[in-house]
Amino acid sequence: MILYFTGTGNSQYAAEYLRSILKKDIVSVNEHMKKEETAEFHTDECFIFVFPTYAWRMPRAVEAFLRKCTFSGNVDAWFVLTCGDSIGNAGEYAKKFCEEKGLNYRGMADVVMPENYITMFKAPTEEEEPLIMEMAHRRLQSVAETILRDQNLTQKSPKTKLLSSVINPVFYKLFVKDKAFYAKDCCTGCGFCEKICPLQNIRIVNGRPEWQGDCTQCMACICGCPTEAIEYGKKSVGKRRYWCEPFDKPL
Repeated sequence: MILYFTGTGNSQYAAEYLRSILKKDIVSVNEHMKKEETAEFHTDECFIFVFPTYAWRMPRAVEAFLRKCTFSGNVDAWFVLTCGDSIGNAGEYAKKFCEEKGLNYRGMADVVMPENYITMFKAPTEEEEPLIMEMAHRRLQSVAETILRDQNLTQKSPKTKLLSSVINPVFYKLFVKDKAFYAKDCCTGCGFCEKICPLQNIRIVNGRPEWQGDCTQCMACICGCPTEAIEYGKKSVGKRRYWCEPFDKPL
């Protein structure tokens, strides 16, 4: 079973790419989170978790949700984290999560995909994006082959402990907020941002989105807006939005 969480589509794409090779069931964690329900996940195959990297670890909101869920059957668990550069020492935290939930940790792989965190960085250009995706395809193919061989995954980027342990909590405290989000006059009130938000943190009020203070900065709203009406203070102004279309290769 492949469980994925996604903001702007990178991890969904990676999960679907793996599914095309591994031929396993795929489950959207987003949908379970939006329903505010816990879940009992059972599989006779294995668990493959595919998430984006937030501050060099699994997204806190996702990990908190999964801690309320149960896992049974074949409890081997592989982790695949998409990132713009590095996943830090995220594997150690995934290992602790597995110990708490009765899962057998089988390692973690990092997959570099186009940067989407436009409140702080720039998305790649249209010319750069295909090159990054080509490398991601090769990495995902290697990850799938490793799982098929029943071997443990290993990451390519350095296991930087400082980023995941010390910087992560500081980063969340200082930067993971929604107060700077706003909609420009070109907003049509279509409600896509409200629909796509995995934490149900956005409400359309008088035809405009309002953020409710419970944001994980997945970038779904700002990058998914069809009219590019959403900004994050001045930090996102003029930056290219990035949205990864689904991987549609037939099984």
